[in-house]
Amino acid sequence: MNTAGPAINAAPTCAIRPPLRPANRLSPPAEQARKCAHCGNVQPWPEAPPARVTALREMDLNLALKDGLAPAEMEQVRISPCPNCGAQIEFQGATHATECPFCATPVAIGTGTERRIKPQAVLPFVIDEKQGREAMVAWLGNLWFAPNGLVEYARKGRALSGLYVPYWTFDAATRSRYTGARGEHYYETRTVTVQVNGRNEQRQERVQKTRWYNAAGWGSRRFDDVLVLASQSLPRRYTDALAPWDLGALTPYNPDYLAGFTAEGYTIGLPEGQEIARQVMAAQIDRDVRADIGGDEQRVDQIHTAYSAETFKHVLLPIWMAAYKYNGKSYRFVVNGQTGKVQGARPWSAWKIAFAVMLAALVAGAVFYFNQNR
Repeated sequence: MNTAGPAINAAPTCAIRPPLRPANRLSPPAEQARKCAHCGNVQPWPEAPPARVTALREMDLNLALKDGLAPAEMEQVRISPCPNCGAQIEFQGATHATECPFCATPVAIGTGTERRIKPQAVLPFVIDEKQGREAMVAWLGNLWFAPNGLVEYARKGRALSGLYVPYWTFDAATRSRYTGARGEHYYETRTVTVQVNGRNEQRQERVQKTRWYNAAGWGSRRFDDVLVLASQSLPRRYTDALAPWDLGALTPYNPDYLAGFTAEGYTIGLPEGQEIARQVMAAQIDRDVRADIGGDEQRVDQIHTAYSAETFKHVLLPIWMAAYKYNGKSYRFVVNGQTGKVQGARPWSAWKIAFAVMLAALVAGAVFYFNQNR
């Protein structure tokens, strides 16, 4: 073998929406700048360091779990709960009120504070709001049995919300020992009795059987950037389906990149994130073990894995989000802000389903009639 609600970082009141940056670029063209929609103030993009690896260094996981990170890696944030959905809204700068991006309820600043790990990197938006909407409408249009009205409603509906979603990335070196068994198939022929037109007949048939052999061994695997969603505001099945992400385009974190967007604070802490990452690693190690055992079937009795050189990063990834209420039901969609990949609630059209059932019945009846007349 080789082997509680979401916390939101509210944008400043004077929101400067940054121009969209091309993928895999660490610094934008010199002519690009950020312009405030309210006062007209123009600011250049912050300069990115020439070497990404020095800016996005991995952080020691064990040190962080012991609350041993340097003060420069931490920050104090102000938090206030959304009175409607309970989302924990995070305020920065001079912002004293904002709108909850998940239910559009006005939220005023509170007095609570919390010490958090700073984001280390951000993956800038590559597609704009218009492109995100077009991707969502195309996705809805390709869904069988989706209501036509919802597609049109989405095309003309309110603007999508740009949201930076928090993630953890985890690295680890693993060494695993396992015990199990390898199964190899063989076949025997036996005589069976079957009924044919009311009469018993004897036939020969092949029966698959398995011989098992004990197996044991060890293997190692290095994991790099295992991605774990650090939020509870969006269904994990949606955000997992937005993968893959090109993490090579990560840019060192600067608050200016978030201007004009909403940035969500993490609600899944580092210990829980590590547990989820280890589950992902364990699934891959299990696949490695089965490949190492070989044979036609595998039985894995035990796997003991030692983890070392564990590191992590806290990063923000771009998502366009839309929520629509159609015929009394709410539908929520998310769009990968880097690739345009779409996921969301599955809407159904009752009349389309009924029409398909009727059409299938007609086709089946026609085939039966044709066969009978033959």
